Amino acid sequence: MQLFKSFISIVLLIGLNACASIEDKKVVEGSAADIYLQLGVRYLNLNKLEIARENLQHAIQLDHKNAQAFNAFAFLDEKLNKIDEARSHYQTAIALTPDDLSIKNNYGRFLCEHGDAEKGMALLNAATIDGLNERPWLAMTNLGRCYMQQYQYPEAETYFAQALQLNANYAPALLEMQKVNYQQGNFLVAKVYLQRYLQVAEPTPESLLIAAQIEGASGNTGLAKHYQVLLVTKFPLSAEAKLFKAIK
Repeated sequence: MQLFKSFISIVLLIGLNACASIEDKKVVEGSAADIYLQLGVRYLNLNKLEIARENLQHAIQLDHKNAQAFNAFAFLDEKLNKIDEARSHYQTAIALTPDDLSIKNNYGRFLCEHGDAEKGMALLNAATIDGLNERPWLAMTNLGRCYMQQYQYPEAETYFAQALQLNANYAPALLEMQKVNYQQGNFLVAKVYLQRYLQVAEPTPESLLIAAQIEGASGNTGLAKHYQVLLVTKFPLSAEAKLFKAIK
């Protein structure tokens, strides 16, 4: 009887050790997945897209419930203009963690840009009012962009202004304020936001094109020409430079 009890004890111990080994393996795989995710995001930010893809694939293979890996993969798909794949990856990400604010923000923006403004705006609005959101200006700016795409400029300006009330130096919101005021014919106000933008961010092809348009509409042909030359010389392969060359 004592021998039987000892046998049971040994079996239970082996079983517990096996369970511990399985759990340890999951922890190790989860940690490795997070490392690959971080690498993938880093290469994505450096625009090294193929290396980013490889790392994100490894992250998902190791942890198929890693919502942030799917979120990053969706953004990568967008950069590669693989819209259907991006949609699928965003859907997976938000299904895994429906309350994740970064996923709501990215997926909401994506939907606004690809024909489902109503659902996109619902996600973005939910992110802006979430009390746990430490950076609501991100979703506010994307919500404003969504209104811009529908030519609802006053509503768009309201959200950009709210974003800047929370983060006065948030460059994307400053850039959007240039655009929305230009579209409404408020050229002097647009110039103010142009100068604020240039104080906190490096020029981009889009910002230089908008600057040229603002100065041209204001009658400042010299400054307009200055920004046009900067655009063509600094970013000759950009879509904005090609657009300017086409209409020149």
